[in-house]
Amino acid sequence: MPDDLSASASPSEPDIVQPRRWRPSLVWGIPLIAALIGLALVANQLSRRGPTVTVSFASAEGIEAGKTKVKFRDVDIGSVTDVALTRDRTRVVATIDLLKMAESFAVEGSRFWVVRPRFAGSGVSGVGTLLSGPYIAVDPGGGETRVTDFVGEEEPPVVASDAPGQRFALLADDLGSLDIGSPVYFRGIQVGQVERFTLLPDRRRLSLGVFVKAPYDRFVTTETRFWHASGLDLRVDASGVTLRTQSIASILLGGVAFEAPPGDSLSDPAEDGHRFVLASDRAEAMQVPERDAQTLVLNFRQSIRGLSVGAAVDFRGVEVGRVRSMNAAYDADSGEFTSRVVADTFPGRLGGAIESLSKDATPQQRLAVLADLIKRGLRAQLRSGNLLTGRLYVALDFFPDAEPARFDPDSAPPELPTVPSDLQELQQQVQTIVRKLSRIPFDTLAGDVGDVMAALESAIGRLDTVFERVDSETMPDVRLVMTGLTSALKRLETLAETLDTATLPELARASRNLSRTLRVVDDSMAGDAPLQQDARQALRAVAEAARSIRTLTDALERNPEALLTGRPDDR
Repeated sequence: MPDDLSASASPSEPDIVQPRRWRPSLVWGIPLIAALIGLALVANQLSRRGPTVTVSFASAEGIEAGKTKVKFRDVDIGSVTDVALTRDRTRVVATIDLLKMAESFAVEGSRFWVVRPRFAGSGVSGVGTLLSGPYIAVDPGGGETRVTDFVGEEEPPVVASDAPGQRFALLADDLGSLDIGSPVYFRGIQVGQVERFTLLPDRRRLSLGVFVKAPYDRFVTTETRFWHASGLDLRVDASGVTLRTQSIASILLGGVAFEAPPGDSLSDPAEDGHRFVLASDRAEAMQVPERDAQTLVLNFRQSIRGLSVGAAVDFRGVEVGRVRSMNAAYDADSGEFTSRVVADTFPGRLGGAIESLSKDATPQQRLAVLADLIKRGLRAQLRSGNLLTGRLYVALDFFPDAEPARFDPDSAPPELPTVPSDLQELQQQVQTIVRKLSRIPFDTLAGDVGDVMAALESAIGRLDTVFERVDSETMPDVRLVMTGLTSALKRLETLAETLDTATLPELARASRNLSRTLRVVDDSMAGDAPLQQDARQALRAVAEAARSIRTLTDALERNPEALLTGRPDDR
């Protein structure tokens, strides 16, 4: 028994079991695959991600972080990730993450702007954003320097920077009806647009930037002339009323036209950025360049009503200058008031020896030539260019019968003598004749002739009495004398009757007709004449039409949606 108990109490040998190795579960494959996919996406995004740039705008209208895209030719090249104010709170900064393929846009010269519905001089743009929403467009620059901070454009560029063509600068006195996007014409074909305009530092002139697309840019030479082709080009001057326009579109949008002067075939093509002067119209643009101007003073002893600043100074049909200013002057020597006109003349437009003299001669030589011309009869005269408008111009011509005039070459500017106008001279001559005729006592002339005849008859009667006492020897001679005297008296009586019945009434009638004609001429040339009033009414009607067109343009600029929705009253 005890042996059995001892035997059963003895411990048995332990069973050693080898632990099983850990095997990964298939469940863990799902997060592993997700992590790999996430890493791949991150790597893909990092590989596609380009530079980050900032663009500042005046306002954040239409820009939303995480929604607004950046596009180039309708291709997404980035997106806006953040929108914030600057420290001075004057502008808005949009942070843009560009794609890898858009690295070339982060260079100097690139332009960014917000595309939204706009109505401008170039037309309606951005209509597609009414459904898709605004986005930021970009125009790549041509520089190579890397830039990350940009200033956004408030207006979309008119022409892309990579468009083939050339850009030129135009200097103008005023903008007129031009605007950004106004067309540029060449022989009626639209070949470019106005890109920008800025005021020069002297604040007297403007600089307009225009773009002329290829291949028309090769027609712009160094002698090309540019002029305003804006809206209705209405010009009223001594030549009458002139109306010019390029097209119906230019009436609303304005425009610029250019053309080479006649005979210009040897000029070199203009380089990019060349400067030109913008003339007010084609006639002014095609004039000979105004070089070496000679300023003259003209003193007229008559009314200059109808003459305006800018009126032509004409020499036998050739415009050789323009009126610069007009005012009244008092002559202390004569005690009279004169009309003082200052004109700029350009002798180079006369050609020949005068043109070469104007280029090469000294001022003293030019004054000597002018003095010689004045000695030969050169004078200035006011002439009517158009009876309808009543406009006057200054005519230069030679008057050999003009009174000698004194020329002072030391005066600044020199004075050119003047002569009365043809109409004024005619009026003076007619008035002189009328005054002389009015002094003739036509009423008492016939009575005086009758008294003379009565006195002669009485003398003849007394002579008859005397002759009766004359002897027979002298009687035949006396009778012969009496016969001649009687015949002379009869002829004198006939002449008196003719003067009384025919000549004097006709002369009086002619005087009355002449006075009536002068009154009609004075009434027609008066400021309140019907002819002048009709012309003013016609010009006012044209001005009202132009004002209506401008009102329509201003209304469309303020409410561009009126093109689609109509006026509020129509709704």
